Amino acid sequence: MPRGFLILLAAGGSLGLLAGAWYWQAMGYPPCPMCWWQRYPHVVAVALGLVAALTSGPVVPLLGALAAATSAGLGVLHTGVERGWWTVQTACTGGGLGNLSGADLLSLEGDRAVLCDQVTWEWLGLSMASWNAILSLGLVLVWLAAARTPRRSG
Repeated sequence: MPRGFLILLAAGGSLGLLAGAWYWQAMGYPPCPMCWWQRYPHVVAVALGLVAALTSGPVVPLLGALAAATSAGLGVLHTGVERGWWTVQTACTGGGLGNLSGADLLSLEGDRAVLCDQVTWEWLGLSMASWNAILSLGLVLVWLAAARTPRRSG
């Protein structure tokens, strides 16, 4: 496949994952802090896609692969927290609610507290974090293919 198509596919995939995250947020599934962490590398990957489309060589696509791999790693970390495979003491887990009181958690006013260690939506037994990890790993492969494909001149 042509390098430009692979870059478009990789950066477009990150843009699609971001759009999906915003869609689910608009549908009433507010993101927890770990969900936000997974979005930032996709923003970087989209920007790298723009740069990669204008440059040659493997460096920028490799950076895109690193961005996608970072989001995948964060997705695996988040999945592990959701499934109780490991604990991460942050303000967004049941064990680290910081200064939130029971009244804060039950309040109907303002933003509701979203805990990182609870699955709020899943499909085929996989949470949004799990799906992000899987799809991001696929994007890593596309970025790597782009890095190996020379840019056609002319």
